[in-house]
Amino acid sequence: MDISKRRLFQAAASLGLAAGLPKSAYAAGLAEGTPGPFAAEWNSLIAGYKAPEWFRDAKFGIWAHWGPQCAAEDGDWYARNMYLQEQPQYQHHLTHYGHPADSGFIDVIGSWTAEKFDPDALLDLYAKAGAKYFVALANHHDNFDTYASKFHDWNATRVGPKRDLIGMWAKAARARGLKFGVSNHSAHAWHWFQVAYGYDPEGPRRGQRYDAFKLTKADGKGKWWEGLDPQDLYCGRVMPLPDGFTDMKAAQQWHEAHDRVWDENPPAANPAFTRRWFLRCKDLIDSYQPDLLYFDNTGLPLGQAGLDIAAHYYNSAVKWHGQPDVVINAKFLPEERRAALVEDTERGLHGEIAAHPWQTDTCIGDWHYSRPLYEKNGYKSADLVVHFLCDIVAKNGNLLLSVPVRRDGTIDEKETAIVEGVAGWMGRFSEAIYGTRPWKVAGEGPTQVGGGAFGEGKLNSFSAADIRFTTKAGALYAITLGKPGDTVTIAALKGAAVERVEMVGSSAPLSFRKTGAGLVVSIPAAANHDFGVALKIRGKGIA
Repeated sequence: MDISKRRLFQAAASLGLAAGLPKSAYAAGLAEGTPGPFAAEWNSLIAGYKAPEWFRDAKFGIWAHWGPQCAAEDGDWYARNMYLQEQPQYQHHLTHYGHPADSGFIDVIGSWTAEKFDPDALLDLYAKAGAKYFVALANHHDNFDTYASKFHDWNATRVGPKRDLIGMWAKAARARGLKFGVSNHSAHAWHWFQVAYGYDPEGPRRGQRYDAFKLTKADGKGKWWEGLDPQDLYCGRVMPLPDGFTDMKAAQQWHEAHDRVWDENPPAANPAFTRRWFLRCKDLIDSYQPDLLYFDNTGLPLGQAGLDIAAHYYNSAVKWHGQPDVVINAKFLPEERRAALVEDTERGLHGEIAAHPWQTDTCIGDWHYSRPLYEKNGYKSADLVVHFLCDIVAKNGNLLLSVPVRRDGTIDEKETAIVEGVAGWMGRFSEAIYGTRPWKVAGEGPTQVGGGAFGEGKLNSFSAADIRFTTKAGALYAITLGKPGDTVTIAALKGAAVERVEMVGSSAPLSFRKTGAGLVVSIPAAANHDFGVALKIRGKGIA
């Protein structure tokens, strides 16, 4: 047994996995990582990895955060919140599906048929909008795989749409020259889903346990999910709500204290979960060879299992492409680990230029489709999306934008209009985005941008006086984050030796002059844009 193989077996044993792995999996090599230059250790990942140039050049990706929770069209975390009596989704479930003691998330999955799903039409729109990579949700905290999973029967080829959604997305994206990524959120399922084993603390059915607590494989006989074990979906009773709660608030507090929703450690009481997670994730990588793997985790998921997967993925990329030109996204990385992965900042921006390439992931609405949000016009506007993109790119980042997909596999007309609005701006000014790198400063202007995850809600608009800078091929690009008037003043170029200024997309020179306030560039009315304009500036020593 070689050293890498021995090390994986030892790691599996330390997690309590070896005894639970099927012998056939070992014999087929399915529990082993691909050998190569990367060891499953942070130091090896840090020393051997560099964010690929394709990612740094791409700048803009679109994400379909689409799974069975979208079937309810009632927003985020439906599969968890439908089991919490104080949550609005609980009431939605009562109305549309029945009481969770009788009709649980299994029944939501059964209602999800994705009958109008047309990935080619969606990818045509996203490519037109300027996306250079596309990411599809492979599984969420609801523990459902949207691909042809070899190690998890609760997948989209067996139930629900009964199609390999990831395979369909991958084919459509790659046919249009886009890099293809997948997102994996399932490492949290073992604790996130424990509410499904609870009960109503108040009301006429208080104390009656929800469906997960009672259902067995035998209960599926004659039903659409016959042959599947509900406990494989709900992850087993690790820490169900104890008997005796008669107060909704007290039960809520118990869940908050015990469910450990963001615990990244492997569950000591459920080692089979970690074993299966490793096999499922390895299968996802091997079967679809994604260019990007997004983890919804603080660092890598599930301890050593996450490191094993990272090493396998990078070594596989070396085997596929001759180099580790793939991306792993993870969150809240300490500085010393940011060279090993591409850090993702969920729904947040950076205050300054970052030393390492990074990514913001955000959504124009809720992550899972929300009809209430649609009805109250709660989406991000197209101009705000463009302004976020420009701010992020100027600070060495990429934007991954989620466009929520409805239960039937389509997006609504308001979302389409937003994506088309982004396409209109990118069609004119994307030269200032693609393939660029940060300038000596990110930008200037009155709007203060704070750093950190989940901070975007504090920033609802920019102004034309806010300018962001990028560079490429000896040129400096100055992008206004709003429609300017007759002129644009750039304070950072007050003393610069400017020789020529053009509007991106036109070779005609623009008139400019120097003042005490900076470089003042004249903007022809016919060349203006409601979202803002991008100027291309050349001169000695500028870029």
